[in-house]
Amino acid sequence: MRWLLTVAIIWGLMAAAAAAQTYSPQRPLPRTTSMPTLRALATQREVEERFKLGIDAEARGDWTSAVAEFNRIVALNPPEPKGSTARYDLAIAYANLGRYDDAATELRAALALDPAFLAAMANLVSVDIARGDLAQARQVADRYVAVDPDSARALYSRGIVALRSGDAATAREDFGKLLRNNPSYAVAYYDLALAEERLGRYESAERQLRAALSLAPAYARARFALGVVLLREGEHGAARNEFQRASVDAAGDPALQNIAAAARDSIPAP
Repeated sequence: MRWLLTVAIIWGLMAAAAAAQTYSPQRPLPRTTSMPTLRALATQREVEERFKLGIDAEARGDWTSAVAEFNRIVALNPPEPKGSTARYDLAIAYANLGRYDDAATELRAALALDPAFLAAMANLVSVDIARGDLAQARQVADRYVAVDPDSARALYSRGIVALRSGDAATAREDFGKLLRNNPSYAVAYYDLALAEERLGRYESAERQLRAALSLAPAYARARFALGVVLLREGEHGAARNEFQRASVDAAGDPALQNIAAAARDSIPAP
């Protein structure tokens, strides 16, 4: 009887276990054994590794290798912010290889993913200028200023585009606003002077150039521009002196050095 009772108990336990297995919900598999999850983790790891390789390549100036790494990341289509960042870095590598059309394409793709990516806007303005597409550069520059109206880089970017496209009034406004907030920006005084000179405001142009030179006395381009403005004002002797100084300060720029020397020699010595 005891043997029969033992067998009955064992049989009952086995039946209960079978019933529990049949009717209870299955336990989910661990996430690490899910194929989609494993694939996503592998992709994430590859993206991280290729970012490191791409950034290292950029740091050493190996732009071709950087293009290969960031192109692969773009193909993997990572989520934000890695997607726009990969396209931005790919564009930087393309630009350094002189592939400006490709750089512009990637920067626009980065902005499609992240419309407030300010560094992408700034670099797209520069790339569009390098491509000779001032209309596109101006559109992006206007958008940049609209998003970040007090940014020195935004104002400078649009000022440069405006200056190159003949809109001296906008250039004057942007460089002026920039300098009100950043009065030690020597190159902006130089560019503001160019805008003033194109508007026929020679006295103001002279003031801006002298401000630039007070901050950077060896700024040869500003020195040469000051000579041009002084010449327009009828100050021939002073202009000759500035051209002479510019020819010395432009020792690292043979083209400017030659132009400055020629301008100096065109004015009779007193």
